[in-house]
Amino acid sequence: MMSRTSNNLWPDLAALDLRPTTDTLHLWSQVVGKVRLMLTPWINHSWQATFYLSCRGFTTGPIYGDGRAFEMEFDLLSDLLRIDTAGGEARRVKLEAQSVAAFYEATMAALAELGLAVEIRRMPCEIPDAVAFNEDHAQRAYDPDTARAYWHAMLQVQRVFLLFRSRFVGKCSPIHLFWGSFDLAVTRFSGRDAPPHPGGMPHVPNAVAREAYSREVSSAGFWPGIDHPAFYSYAYPAPNGFGLTKIEPEAAMFDTQLGEFLLPYDAVRSSTDPDAALLAFLQSTYEAAANLAHWERSRLERAQGQFGRLPEGA
Repeated sequence: MMSRTSNNLWPDLAALDLRPTTDTLHLWSQVVGKVRLMLTPWINHSWQATFYLSCRGFTTGPIYGDGRAFEMEFDLLSDLLRIDTAGGEARRVKLEAQSVAAFYEATMAALAELGLAVEIRRMPCEIPDAVAFNEDHAQRAYDPDTARAYWHAMLQVQRVFLLFRSRFVGKCSPIHLFWGSFDLAVTRFSGRDAPPHPGGMPHVPNAVAREAYSREVSSAGFWPGIDHPAFYSYAYPAPNGFGLTKIEPEAAMFDTQLGEFLLPYDAVRSSTDPDAALLAFLQSTYEAAANLAHWERSRLERAQGQFGRLPEGA
């Protein structure tokens, strides 16, 4: 049985001026993410390039440059980008109010000093009207307390996503942070092919989008949102009637422009049981996709994972 958790564990993001800091982190993350992208063999759905949450912020995990292992971590407790090699060498880049160009130049210089120089594509992805990293000299905001609050929120989201993830035995993504749109996501697959994606994402080759959506999916995630942080859930391809399905909780709605269900973060945080509210959203939106598209649910699902023991019937 899932234990109830206090909503005090979920930071009050509505009390913060969130977007200036998350927008900055988003752009900085693209610089670091593209380093991993250039040094890692391509894995289906671009999973080779994502970040993972850590107990200090979020990290690339090990990257290999000419056989040498190193890691790049946004340490939000110390306000540093940590670059550490398996040989014990290290460099640090300060996370502070600065331009994207300054962060890019400092990061590239730190890698070069470690003998890990790498050329990356300097145009941000999935951001309309983007400016190349080395040409973006506008001063960017960075508030450490806001960054830490958003990261603490992501940790709570990941904890609940893990419960939801445990209910599925078909192909499913890791729970990881995509730097393209700065969303923490988990994706389930039906096992069937999908029609070619139309592409059209800013500064993303259509071939990348088509490979990413080459299989039928139900995907959910958490992101800073347009007006406020929110959870999302979509299906590709979206089955007929998907957006008309009644889902839970009541605060959730279907955004016709985005083509996905949205649930404000604050509606989860302020509920009497945040875990149950988020799980209801994840489960009901998945069922809307799976039922309408006739997924083989009996083959793909099982009971929620237990702590320390195999679920019954597994």
